[in-house]
Amino acid sequence: MKPAAFDYHRPDTVEQAVGLLAELGDDAKVIAGGQSLVPMLSMRLAYFDHLIDISRLSELQGIERRGEELWIGAGTTEATVGADAQVRQAVPLLTKATPYVGHFQIRNRGTLGGSIAHADAAGEYPAVALTLDAVMEVASPRGRREIAAADFFTGVWETAMEPDEMLTAVRFPVWGNRSGFAVHEFARRHGDYAIAGALVAVQLDQDDRVSRCAIGLLGLGSTPRRATAAEQAVVGKRVGEVTPEEIGRLAMTGLDDIPEDLQGSASYRRRVGAAMTARAWTEATQEAGANNA
Repeated sequence: MKPAAFDYHRPDTVEQAVGLLAELGDDAKVIAGGQSLVPMLSMRLAYFDHLIDISRLSELQGIERRGEELWIGAGTTEATVGADAQVRQAVPLLTKATPYVGHFQIRNRGTLGGSIAHADAAGEYPAVALTLDAVMEVASPRGRREIAAADFFTGVWETAMEPDEMLTAVRFPVWGNRSGFAVHEFARRHGDYAIAGALVAVQLDQDDRVSRCAIGLLGLGSTPRRATAAEQAVVGKRVGEVTPEEIGRLAMTGLDDIPEDLQGSASYRRRVGAAMTARAWTEATQEAGANNA
């Protein structure tokens, strides 16, 4: 199938882009890499009279270390994020998550901002942003504002952005020494959306006690989510006092709205989620323990 006819716009600045969003209203949609939007348009699952192409806006590109945060422009491709040395050093969880994002052809065109704004509950970048408490920078004709990741994802493919707002950049906190990170997910085939997955970030003190922990889950709700019960349970404990199986069980606590579909039942997804959390916990704590810098 082919998409329905639409008018194509290529603004020269962010201000022009959000101005078009405000002017055209619900009939307009921003397109960057188009790796999620174009298939939806082609299958007539979505329809817009106007597409606003922001793929060539230089102000949406780039990766910069800014103090204790890493700034990444929303238009930066996933392939660039995955290969960047600054990302690997400052936000390793992004580097580890990138190979799970579709296939390399998709990563060459898809953008970090597009993935996060699409807000798929099984998407890796939304889960990374939520796990690390990233901050979203958005723009509209009224100016610019920031949205915490905890407030950004509001429902299936829904975010806290207003209709005339556009995601321009994401800022990721940089964790300190003795930190470890891991991503594990299970999919029928590599490149498919995950049935369930987990992301773990953990920091240890000099006595090998957990001083900081963040556990993100994907494919287990209408949005990416945090395993807060598991996070709270491990802080202050020595790594050896907590078994991976216990972490996996705790991570599933309170998940009473796990989706069911052709990929699996809610109970199956819960078992997979617990197993992925246990594996990610083991890998992340081993990495943190080995990092004595």
